Amino acid sequence: MRLGLIAQCWRLFFLTSFWAMYQYTSLTNRYRRLYAWSFGRTRRKRIREYIGKVVSSVVIMKEKIKISLLVWNLSTNDGYIRASLLQKALKQLGYEVEILGFLFGKELYGAISSETKVYAVKGGNYPGFFKSVGKLLKQIDGDIIYAIKPQPASFGVALLKKYFTRKKVILDIDDWEMSWHGGDDWKYNPTPKQFARELLKPNGVLTHPNHPLYLKWMEGLVKYADAVTVHTSFLQQRFGGFSVPNGKDTDLFDPAKYNADESRKRYGLSGYQILMFPGAPRPYKGLEDVLMALDKIDRPDLKLVIVGGSPYDDYDVQLKQRWGQRIIQLPKYPADAMPDIVAAAHVVVVPQRDTPETRAQFPLKLTDGMAMAKPVLSTKVGDIPEILGETGYLVDPASPEQLAEEIDLIFENLDAANERGRNARERCVEKYSINAMAFNLKSVIARL
Repeated sequence: MRLGLIAQCWRLFFLTSFWAMYQYTSLTNRYRRLYAWSFGRTRRKRIREYIGKVVSSVVIMKEKIKISLLVWNLSTNDGYIRASLLQKALKQLGYEVEILGFLFGKELYGAISSETKVYAVKGGNYPGFFKSVGKLLKQIDGDIIYAIKPQPASFGVALLKKYFTRKKVILDIDDWEMSWHGGDDWKYNPTPKQFARELLKPNGVLTHPNHPLYLKWMEGLVKYADAVTVHTSFLQQRFGGFSVPNGKDTDLFDPAKYNADESRKRYGLSGYQILMFPGAPRPYKGLEDVLMALDKIDRPDLKLVIVGGSPYDDYDVQLKQRWGQRIIQLPKYPADAMPDIVAAAHVVVVPQRDTPETRAQFPLKLTDGMAMAKPVLSTKVGDIPEILGETGYLVDPASPEQLAEEIDLIFENLDAANERGRNARERCVEKYSINAMAFNLKSVIARL
């Protein structure tokens, strides 16, 4: 890249010098006639055109902006998925994009393909973590720093880089981090002795970079970001910023590329009416409500399909112990296999419960179903009603009775439900695709 730029600049210097010498020096008419005879009008025109092209290419080389996406933990999906979506949208806008972050686990998050280039530094606890921060700071060379989540290991690092280099920082908030610790009710009032012990003792709670005390501090520093992006109205009301909802790769998630019957055969789901939850089960995601609804309906052909399992605990095992006859659990698959798996569903279910965590979230499984033109059954929590519009089926949270009624309604008139799914696909392409995400990001970056 650098050698190519030098070569282009040298050619530009040589040709412009020659052209200036011809135009402006006191050459005799004899030499002017010799130049005209040697090169001719056509060649002079070609030289001018070539100079113009070289100038344009050099300007483009100099103006191409690089953006560094910082992810606090590349060992999990906590930030990486959002970063990968932003990366796709930013590349579509013509930016050069890199993803960097820390590795607090043993290996990279499983959904990161071998083809994806990320720069990972081993994470850890304070005080050793400061050394890791210094190492990462040296590798961040983007013109704009884009921190994912107000975590010390992402936003904190970005602010340090801004302090030393004056580079612009964008903060993306895709979750209310403090909601996992009690939200506004969380308090930390240690005695001096307790504070010292928790800070100085090996593996003391304050040696962990993601301790809620530090998260609280990070929230107080949000105002120092040059721009903030969020993906739900809850987060926008709390932190301000620009709305950049999650985008789905609607070219990859395209129902025209898949056959539902063949997908069901491939995954051993033929002969069943499939309610699919294509994600990791957690208590707040409401799968127990769906299973209780299936108990009420009591049809052996109705199955809840869970894709993968819980990477956090044994919650999926607990569900199978109680409702084993209602559940089919598929193994974990690569991200690029998900459209084929979702194609096997009759209905995609996203039955979020109403909690401080879920009000701030944008469930990606919604757009999995929408993009694949599937009927989506969800709950009236957070932005879900706005995301689905009139294209989905909505019930109150934690209401197995309402879920049972809607499930019956869907399968009694599956053609009408599929038509609603096709409308959901159109809405997803318009509002929640990578193209739509790129459009929103363009205006954010233009304001920096």
